[in-house]
Amino acid sequence: MLRNELPKIVTEFVPGPLSNMLLNRRKEAVPSAVGTVYPIAIKRGEGAMVEDMDGNIFVDWVGGVGVLNIGYSQPEVVETVKKQADKYFHAMANIITHEGYIRLAEKINLLAPVKGTKRRTYFVNSGAEADENAVKIAKAYTKRPNIIVFTGAFHGRTLLTMAMTAKKSYAKGMGPFPDGVYRAEFPYLYRRPEGMPEDKAIQWYIDKIYDTFDFGAPADSVAAVVVEPLQGEGGFIPAPREWVQGLRKICDDNGILLIADEVQTGWCRTGKMFASQYWEEMNCAPDIIATAKSIAAGIPLGAVVSRDEIMQSVPNGIIGGTFGGNALACAASLKTIEIMERDHLATRANVIGSKVRMRYEQWKQKYACVGDIRGLGAMIGIEFVYDKQSKKPWPEAVADIIQENLQHGLITESCGIYNNCIRFLAPLVITDDQLEAGLDIFEQSIKKITF
Repeated sequence: MLRNELPKIVTEFVPGPLSNMLLNRRKEAVPSAVGTVYPIAIKRGEGAMVEDMDGNIFVDWVGGVGVLNIGYSQPEVVETVKKQADKYFHAMANIITHEGYIRLAEKINLLAPVKGTKRRTYFVNSGAEADENAVKIAKAYTKRPNIIVFTGAFHGRTLLTMAMTAKKSYAKGMGPFPDGVYRAEFPYLYRRPEGMPEDKAIQWYIDKIYDTFDFGAPADSVAAVVVEPLQGEGGFIPAPREWVQGLRKICDDNGILLIADEVQTGWCRTGKMFASQYWEEMNCAPDIIATAKSIAAGIPLGAVVSRDEIMQSVPNGIIGGTFGGNALACAASLKTIEIMERDHLATRANVIGSKVRMRYEQWKQKYACVGDIRGLGAMIGIEFVYDKQSKKPWPEAVADIIQENLQHGLITESCGIYNNCIRFLAPLVITDDQLEAGLDIFEQSIKKITF
């Protein structure tokens, strides 16, 4: 079975001839702006493994950018979706109530670590929609117009979430953007001011939020602060515990809601069902969680969850949508969550993360180009630099390493504000042998490209 295979390249180069044919058809039929860095044409996927049109087999460390925590083609989810399809594909939640929507909302209300004992959840189609609707809910509750986001943030590609996203290559030429989005500095401790001790840096980054009040949006005009517990596109940077405590206090002192963007961090990826559970353990739970990606094993679905008083403040007609909470997606999500809990995938994420970190730490000692390693659970970033002293980003090496990995059967992807990091988002069902094979390929690529 493919899910038990190891990476194997059978063509002289990747892509092979059959994959090239499909990629050439893509060039003619699909806007180039959608673009693909990776010349892979998938034939099938199982577990953490992908087979392309030419029979090459890859171990996937991207997983649909965090969508496939339970892997490709999970047989139980496939069967569940087939059974639901026999009944009905869709019933718009604004018109007809279907049980899957309600069961899933009830389940997430129990799981999500938001402040408050009574919670409510509703469904959208994607992470960007979840983030945008979380902001709408915060504005409805607080009656305030502004939000604060952070450097390095990625929240989506709708007009509002493009404004919220830090890297403007995702929004080039798309303005004017909605008003009321202000930005503070995220605690990127590896690149804190030179010579500043880490404990001093935490307070320095907290002070930057107060600066945003002074020079951007007064605190009493801010509805919400939106933050990723661990930045994805920004470079896989976890929010430090002490900084989260400071942020939660700022929000509480000023009547501001704290929104956790758990689109990429949710669903066992960081060693908890939600990364916000780490916050909850510090008595710093968010007020609203927006999530998506691995919620339904690859079927489009997103969710927003908050406590009763916040959700019930929203006027009729403000939230909802045609496809949100689609019956097939809800069925897939319920089975996905059942598998995550039954198979202890949050625990597995920590085991995987420990193995990856151990190898990465060895590389950090061996190779001058490895500048920093960071993350939570099985969401780990490795940052490449020209040298450890200057910390000058080395995005060219990252681009070449990714392509070299591909030629040997490993799918990896870059991230970071300088595009000089490689992310680890392998499905949590990856086997130990597949993980080790990927690590071996990665190290060989580092040696070849950086020496």
